[in-house]
Amino acid sequence: MVSREIQIREKKIVRTSIIGVIANIFLAAFKAFIGVLTHSVAITMDAINNATDACSSLITIIGTKLAAREPDKKHPLGQGRLEYLSTLAISALILYAGITALYESVKKILKPAVPEYDKISLLIIVVAVIVKIVLGIYVTRVGKKVDSDSLIASGKDALFDSVISAATLVAALIFMFLGLSLESYLGAIISIIIIKSGIEIFRETVNELIGARIDPELAKEVKQIILSFPEVKGAYDLFLHNYGPNRLIGSVHIEVPETMTARELDKLEREISYAVAKKTGVIMAGVSVYSYNTSDSRAAEIENVVKEVAYRHQEVLEVHGFYYEEEKKLFRFDIIIDYDYKNRDEMFKSVVNELKAMFPDYKIVPTLDVDMSD
Repeated sequence: MVSREIQIREKKIVRTSIIGVIANIFLAAFKAFIGVLTHSVAITMDAINNATDACSSLITIIGTKLAAREPDKKHPLGQGRLEYLSTLAISALILYAGITALYESVKKILKPAVPEYDKISLLIIVVAVIVKIVLGIYVTRVGKKVDSDSLIASGKDALFDSVISAATLVAALIFMFLGLSLESYLGAIISIIIIKSGIEIFRETVNELIGARIDPELAKEVKQIILSFPEVKGAYDLFLHNYGPNRLIGSVHIEVPETMTARELDKLEREISYAVAKKTGVIMAGVSVYSYNTSDSRAAEIENVVKEVAYRHQEVLEVHGFYYEEEKKLFRFDIIIDYDYKNRDEMFKSVVNELKAMFPDYKIVPTLDVDMSD
């Protein structure tokens, strides 16, 4: 069953998007009318931009409605990622509008038409600027509140549109007072800005679908909640799988004393999962365990040496999960090496070889871990 929080979020997104549709249709109609009357390429291109914004809001509504559908047998984790697909559709629409507008602007540059302005057209542009500023601030605030990339993108786009409309107004005033026509060139600039916006939205959405890095603030919050339990010495390997906005499924390794019983671990894992879900909304599907030595002084000595050797290399970000088995003369640990370092495997082998030289009689079981979160 879809949670009440998701239902509330859906209603807010749909309501905000409907406001965006109405406002942009209103602006597009008036700008198109004035653009035709005044032969202004810039105003006409701005009208097209508003029309695409209205279509974007409609796609946001449809995508949000589809993404909020109940989980079913084929989609047990819901269909939240459909919201990202709707954002991709918005980016495609923006790109199409931008490319089309650029083509028309270039045509007008090659075969210019003289614009004709009056006080009414200028007044409408001023109104458009004000409406877009108010709409942009409102939509962006709601988007951040409900964690909707589509709304945030629409809000920022609206604020940017107000700048474009203001530039159109400036171009009109320059023509009226100086007789210098910048219409076609401004239309081309607006087109390029639209194309750039479409590319950015497309890139960001694809990153989400591919699997972007966990938000540092959220990762920090989740780990702090886990570390608030006195039994937990460390929290590592935090994975958060994104199944749509506000639908994160996670797993983590916790470092606990080797003396804990299965009953105690079960209780701890359940409490951690509940606390994380309650405070962040993240569902911890798996809480795995690293045990640490509690009574072997030799273990502490070896661990200190391992970390000292590893941290000599700036590329090594973290060493964790250390455990020592005296009877087998074995110790194991995980090591994280910065992704920005090109030869991670070679660095890993270098650290391990240094340790093998220092502990020739021991079996070393290292793991090159994944740098998933901060």
